[in-house]
Amino acid sequence: MTPARVGPGRQPGLPVTPPAWAPGFYQGITVNTFDVRIYAIRHGRSHRRPFEVRWHAAGRARSRSFTTRGLADSYRAELVRAARHGLGFDPGTGEPVRWVTREAATTSWHEHAVAYAAMKLPQVSAHSRAGIADALATITPALTTPDTGRPPATVLRAALYRWAFSSVPHGTGPGPAAATALHWAERHCLPLARLEDPQVTRRALESLTLRLDGARAAAATITRKRAVFYNALGYAVELGLLASNPIDHLQWKAPRLHAQRTRGWSPATLRYRRSWPRSPGSARSSRRSSGACTALRCALPKPSPCAVMTATCPPAAGDG
Repeated sequence: MTPARVGPGRQPGLPVTPPAWAPGFYQGITVNTFDVRIYAIRHGRSHRRPFEVRWHAAGRARSRSFTTRGLADSYRAELVRAARHGLGFDPGTGEPVRWVTREAATTSWHEHAVAYAAMKLPQVSAHSRAGIADALATITPALTTPDTGRPPATVLRAALYRWAFSSVPHGTGPGPAAATALHWAERHCLPLARLEDPQVTRRALESLTLRLDGARAAAATITRKRAVFYNALGYAVELGLLASNPIDHLQWKAPRLHAQRTRGWSPATLRYRRSWPRSPGSARSSRRSSGACTALRCALPKPSPCAVMTATCPPAAGDG
């Protein structure tokens, strides 16, 4: 279906350049926040929210799903009304600028993560609480501004893990280094609305794939931390702080480790196993038929039974 192109004083084929004061005209990049295309409602893949409203604003495709057709029609009508009145659309949320509430603009990721931990930790086991605190402590440093005075990575993560996202008090209180790190994280954490930017969300996801020493984390660890991040963003959608979960709009997959792990054999044993003759059939069956032993104590060649009998038998009469 051809989208309805709406906007004040629009002529086909003529580009529109917003003034310098318009939202999205910043950092040397011009984003046309008045160019809006609203599409018809379609049935999405979700069974819980099957009615999807789609529109294109500020250079990006947007969508939002609803449980009933009436809610979807009301939301689409509000978008059309805002576009006809000439309202600019926010580049981050894709909705009209006047719809962006003050609470969503002022709530930082740190504040939301603390609120999510306070809501989630009492409902799970101790092992799950440690996993949630570890994931949030890994994501939060990646969602801060690169200002001077940043605490060391180990100190910052430990302070967030033990004090910001933990429901169990550790001792009497944080030390001077941990208190400084917590204060720095609270002041320099990005607003939650910045996660509508795909680059910011992707940067947070990439931080889950690395350990403190810079090495690649295990696949199970990446999957667990990504699930915590996804649920935290879903909680923001539930509170109305985000229009949709930003991870749903990203084509991001966790990197795979290409190095194959051995079974713990020594290099000498591995060389010996690779020297076994292979038949056209399976390697396992050929080793069984040849009588080769796979134990480490049998790695060295042994004399044949005939040689052992010749060495132990007494000499025959007339020999010598």
